[in-house]
Amino acid sequence: MPDSAHAMSTACLALADGTLFHGHGFGATGQVAAELVFNTAMTGYQEVMTDPSYAGQAVTFTFPHVGNTGTTPEDDETDREGAEAVVVKWDPTAPSNWRSVQDLSGWLAQRGRIGIGGIDTRRLTRAIRDQGAPNVAIAHDPAGNIDTGALIAAARGFAGLEGLDLARKVSCTQSYRWRGTRWTWPEGHGTLESPRFHVVALDYGIKRDILRCLGSIGAEVTVLPATATAEEVLAHDPDGVFLSNGPGDPAATGAYAVPMIRGLLARPDLPVFGICLGHQMLALALGARTVKMKYGHHGANHPVRDVATSRVEITAMNHGFTVDAATLPEGVVETHVSLFDGTNCGIALRDRPVFSVQYHPEASPGPRDSFHLFGRFAEAMARRPRT
Repeated sequence: MPDSAHAMSTACLALADGTLFHGHGFGATGQVAAELVFNTAMTGYQEVMTDPSYAGQAVTFTFPHVGNTGTTPEDDETDREGAEAVVVKWDPTAPSNWRSVQDLSGWLAQRGRIGIGGIDTRRLTRAIRDQGAPNVAIAHDPAGNIDTGALIAAARGFAGLEGLDLARKVSCTQSYRWRGTRWTWPEGHGTLESPRFHVVALDYGIKRDILRCLGSIGAEVTVLPATATAEEVLAHDPDGVFLSNGPGDPAATGAYAVPMIRGLLARPDLPVFGICLGHQMLALALGARTVKMKYGHHGANHPVRDVATSRVEITAMNHGFTVDAATLPEGVVETHVSLFDGTNCGIALRDRPVFSVQYHPEASPGPRDSFHLFGRFAEAMARRPRT
């Protein structure tokens, strides 16, 4: 971009290697440092931005038109931490959707999140693919007064996500009950009237649509903080336990989550279902290891193969760490693998109702190929003998 264009810019993104991307700011003003990842979803930017799994990360969308449908509180996945900033190719236009109540810029400002448009997102995505998810700093000043040297220094000073426990930061601090169900036309979101099951969900950064999916299989949910102990979980006498998605390094969160899960596994008849970070927590509790990926999986078009049936599902994913399949101990079955890179996408215990997947079967946003996993969880709870 020529110097004259630089003078007109109101926002800038700096990579730790010193590369600068000048653009147009929207949303909140200020500065933030984060890990930068790209997301390939064509819809659902609001759900992506409010996914707690993106805490500590900024998101650049490969789809160029972001913001066209505006925002609505119904689509927020949480009121707490989500993505730190958003990077887009085209500046958001005025929203055009009957559900919209606020434009993207105003919504971001309300949440204290920076947006930057006018960026060559293809170039940025190639940089991420080539060098891995980089540390960046993003600044927005309506007057264009941005110290690029300080911005580069802030990107270099960001410590990254390895070794960082963010689940504790995004988790609820007090338990609560949930009976909401999935959105349907034309009623919208519903409420479960007659629960069949009682599920305890560990909140490592849980999304509301996951809770709605549990409600839609007939489960009333008690949500507990990430640091809850096995004794606290079992005191609720659940029919099943759910391990949620979340951000950060799974090994760091595992310091308190792994002992809790091992306490649950001492109950051989208790169904346990985990997704995303919950999948990684279960794997760690069973004796496997997790590793940092080069740039992770973030999007709504990831093909996954069921090892037992060879069935392929298109899934939604959001993770920067993965379970090392080579470290899975005896008795733990690899159930799903990514067709993009062969990484592990699911595990299960033989002859026990304990399983997890790396991807997001709630599909918010994304395809609904994998919703049947919630049904599998319901079947396991229905089969469980009760005294």
